[in-house]
Parts: sequence; structure tokens; C-alpha cells
Amino acid sequence: MINLPSPDSSVKSTENFRQEESSLPDIPENTTPQGMTASPLTNEWVSLETASLRPLAVMIPNDASALPHYNLSKADILYEVPVEGNMTRLMGIFGDWTTLERVGNIRSCRDYFVYWAFEWDAIYIHAGGPFYIHDVIGRHDTQNIDALSAPEGVFYRTTDRSAPQNLYFDGSSLLKEAGRLSYPLEIREGYRDNLHFQFSREENRLDQYSQASFAKKIYLKNAYPVTGTWFEYNEDDGLYYRFQSISNGAHMDAATGKQLAFKNIILQFTYSEVRDNQGYLAFQCIDSSRDGWYFTNGKAIHINWRKDSDYGSTRYYDDNGNEILLNTGKTMICILRDGSTFSFANK
Repeated sequence: MINLPSPDSSVKSTENFRQEESSLPDIPENTTPQGMTASPLTNEWVSLETASLRPLAVMIPNDASALPHYNLSKADILYEVPVEGNMTRLMGIFGDWTTLERVGNIRSCRDYFVYWAFEWDAIYIHAGGPFYIHDVIGRHDTQNIDALSAPEGVFYRTTDRSAPQNLYFDGSSLLKEAGRLSYPLEIREGYRDNLHFQFSREENRLDQYSQASFAKKIYLKNAYPVTGTWFEYNEDDGLYYRFQSISNGAHMDAATGKQLAFKNIILQFTYSEVRDNQGYLAFQCIDSSRDGWYFTNGKAIHINWRKDSDYGSTRYYDDNGNEILLNTGKTMICILRDGSTFSFANK
């Protein structure tokens, strides 16, 4: 059987926290924009207040009836993970969220998402969930906002589509609710790795890897048969653009009119099991060594990953045992079940 973390495992554990110097670029002090610093999520310039703000981890459905999504392009990091019925669900990590409007729609929790939210010390946003979530949601250190139990006005339903696919929130309302719940808004000391993603000081084109392969397109239809996700690399801006079969092509944000695009794509193979005859899944989020792939700037390398504790970061290593250096920008993390397949091509 799969070994999901116990309810009290690794709370506030810091034994695996990194003590190295920051991997943020060496920028002369006089060129740093006043009142700005590098985001721990993307390495892009953000205000000091945003950098210290706890992010939101938001559960977002990803079936055809859930489309279109609103303000999903504002997420700094986006997870896609299998759920029951061969579908996938998304979890957006939003660093600058207090002024956002109409985010969603919002759907229910799956417990394995919470363990990935922990490593960002994020406030977890969802709308209920199956009984499997009770242990992790009930932990004293879990700070979540559940749309099914929140006071009236924190979340709202629109009339332009049918329930349950019409549930949204505005950042200002969640800000007030976090205050009512006495959730700290700044990163809690001792909960999150001081260094999570390791960013390259210069543009990382993977030229240092002789085994790197060209990868202009990434196909995940075999791993995500309902969603039919794929990515296409645009040489003009150096980003991978997201497409879905259920979107009939480009995965668009209805609020911004923009297609979802990412500088970094990580594929993370993860051990999983089917829990019951309804097809609910369990994933082993904490593990010592599993396979993966890293894509950036139209190239790909094989990687390995590990996660040592609930709040410890998932670390990604090249085949030489060195931690990979991500490029500045948004990151998409695709969790794949062990044994699933994908492909990529140069054209």
C-alpha cells in the first residue's frame, strides 16, 4: 500500500532546509528596483510585500464543463495532477493575489495536492472534498479556506454558467477571511524552505548537457487521456504554450485573453495507487528518488526528484546529481503516474 504522510509527520521540520546562499542573480545594489526583490516563485522582480506574502494554492477543475478558466494565467506555478476518471485537476500557486478578481472556478480537494501546497506554505483554497482529505485538512498546521463552510460573501457563484462550475473568489474577500481566521499573511518561520526552486544566474539553455534533446513540442495525451495536454515552444519569446484537447487547442484565460505559457516545464513521475471502486487516487508525494524531465528553451533533460518531508521542497537533480537551475519565469509541474508515457519532438 501507498505510504501517505501521517497527520503529524514533519510538522515544522527544518532538518532538510537548505543553508546555502541564495541562488538569486547577483545584481548590483544600485540596479535593483527600489522596493523590489526577486520572487521566490519565479525569480522575477516583485515588491518586498509580495515576496513575503504567503501564496494561495487554489484547486481548479480541468474537465470540459469547467472551461473557461478565469485568471489562471496569473498563477506563478501551476500543477496538473491526475484524479479519478482519467481526468486531471489543476492547482495554481498565486504569489500576488490580494487584488485579483474572479479566480476559478473552484472545486474540491484531493489530499495529495495539500502536501505539494505545504512546501510553499500556501493557504489552501478548495470547495470541500471526499472523506480522504479529513486527516490532512484537520491538522493543526493546515491553514485552508473551504468554500463550502466559509461565511457568505467569501466565495460567490455567477449566473453565466451552471453549478458546480460557477464558483469563484476575489482576492480582497480572501484577504478578509484569512484575517478572520487569524491566518498569518507572511511566510511562517520554520515552515517553508528558505530556498525552493534554484534559479540560474544567467539564461540556462541546457547547453552544458551533452545528452540534452531538442523538444519543441511535448505530448501528454497518453498520461492525461481526458485533458489531452500538450505544449508548443515559441522561439520568439522562449515560452512553452499550453494546449488541451478539451480546449480544442489553446488553453486560454477568459479574464486576460491570454494563452497559458511557461518558461519551465517539469514532468514528475510519482508512485500512485487506486484507493476504491470510485477510482480515487493516492500519490506518494514524499519519496527518495523518482524520475522526471525538465524542459526549457526548446530542450529537455532527464532529471530525478525527491521530497524529504511535508514542508520540505521537492528537489530536482540532473543525472550528475546536481540540482537543476530553472530559468526566471513561470513553471508548470505535471505530475505523471508511474508507468504512464509521454513524448516530445523537435517539430
